[in-house]
Amino acid sequence: MSRLICAAAALAEGSALRFDVQCEGRRQAAFVLRWRGGVHAYVNRCAHVSLELDWNPGKFFDASGDWVICAAHGALYAPESGECVAGPCVGGRLQPLPVAEQNQGIYLLLNEGDAQ
Repeated sequence: MSRLICAAAALAEGSALRFDVQCEGRRQAAFVLRWRGGVHAYVNRCAHVSLELDWNPGKFFDASGDWVICAAHGALYAPESGECVAGPCVGGRLQPLPVAEQNQGIYLLLNEGDAQ
């Protein structure tokens, strides 16, 4: 099973889009990003403190465009793995979500019985 997040063309290289996901029994903010040709998605929650990362809706990258940054704490995350590489949560990770790019869309992959 899968759920369409967005059209593949809507997600440019080095950009990210917000969406909602049912996770841990409740609706949560999430985001999908395109980085070096790959597509990755995470729950929108800092590994340090349970706050959303984006400093403006959909703005997840630092000024260099190389790292996902937590607007509240400055923690830096590797876009391709979600690993925290700098800041108060070094060694921690963003919670990944399974996604795939196919048929000109980007899809959240769902297990049987998962809520959308």
